[in-house]
Amino acid sequence: MLFRSRKKLLVPKRIFFTKGVGTHKTELRSFELALRDAGIEKCNLVNVSSILPPECKVASRNEGLKEIVPGMLTFVVMARCSSNEPHRLIAASIGCAMPSDPNAYGYLSEHHTYGQSEKVAGDFAEELAVSMLASTLGIEISEGKTWDERKKEIRISDAIVRTSNVTQSAVIGPEGNYSTVLGVAVFIFG
Repeated sequence: MLFRSRKKLLVPKRIFFTKGVGTHKTELRSFELALRDAGIEKCNLVNVSSILPPECKVASRNEGLKEIVPGMLTFVVMARCSSNEPHRLIAASIGCAMPSDPNAYGYLSEHHTYGQSEKVAGDFAEELAVSMLASTLGIEISEGKTWDERKKEIRISDAIVRTSNVTQSAVIGPEGNYSTVLGVAVFIFG
C-alpha cells in the first residue's frame, strides 16, 4: 500500500496543450519568445517522456495557464524546432492518443520537422501517438496503410476513441533571423 500511495504523488490529474512561435536574431531568445507566446515562459520546464496517465483530464489552455505559478517546476512533453534558414518552413507538433477506457494510459508524441505544413505535421504526430500506444497495447497495425485506414483499424479494436494534436509552424523570414516553434503538453498536478 505504501508503494501505491507514493506512486500517485507525481501522477498528473490534468493536462493542457499549448503552442508558440518566436523570432529573434539569436536562437535562445527566439526560444524564449516562443515560450512566452505559449504562456509558459515563467516555468522551470522539465521534459518528460510520452505517457498520458490514466484518468488524466484535458483542460483548456486558459484553464491550464491559470494553474501556472512563476518559477514552478512544470512537467511537459515538448516538440521544438528552430532555424534561421531564409524561407524555410518549420513545424513542431504534439500528437495525443487517448484510449476509450479512462483507467488506461494514453500516449503523447513529439514531432519536429522541416518542410511540413501544420496539417501534415499534426496528422503525422497523431499517427505516431496512435502507433506507439497500439504497440504498447499489443495491437498490430499495418505499416503500409494510409493514416485514415490505420485510424479505422485501431478504432475497430475499440482501444482508442480520440486523437488530437497541437501544432505550430512558421516560415523563416528573408532576413535570416531565428524562428522557434513549439508544441507543448503541460501536466497539472492539482
